[in-house]
Amino acid sequence: MNLNATLLAQIVVFLILWWFTMKFVWPPITKALDERAKKIADGLAAADKAKLELSAANKRVEEQLAQTREEATKRIADAEKRAQSIVEEAKKRADEEAAKIIAQAKAEAEQQMIQAREALREQVATLAVKGAEQILRREVNASVHADLLNRLKTEL
Repeated sequence: MNLNATLLAQIVVFLILWWFTMKFVWPPITKALDERAKKIADGLAAADKAKLELSAANKRVEEQLAQTREEATKRIADAEKRAQSIVEEAKKRADEEAAKIIAQAKAEAEQQMIQAREALREQVATLAVKGAEQILRREVNASVHADLLNRLKTEL
């Protein structure tokens, strides 16, 4: 065989193989590579989108946490103010109640003192009459001398 014929046959076989490869083998490989590249690009885009969504969600969570902390601080401050006002109100009521009790006790003590004075006057009057009776050695009638005894009570 001739070198030219072999070379020519190899060129023809190469061209047929090249045509067959370009017509039937290369398009599915290219299509698969393009699909794979598209999937990778979609995955990267989804990952970037997820990163943005995650950072936005983290930002929203931080804002909500800050707002919740602020609200909790306000509620605690309000509760402390309310507790303080309740304590102050209770102290005020206790002071008022103590003042009432003291006033009642003073009034009761004054009343008892007046009663004790009256009882003491009665006893002094009785003792004075008994003393006068013994001095005079005769009986003094209390009903007869009521006016005298009343004057004696008022003077004491």
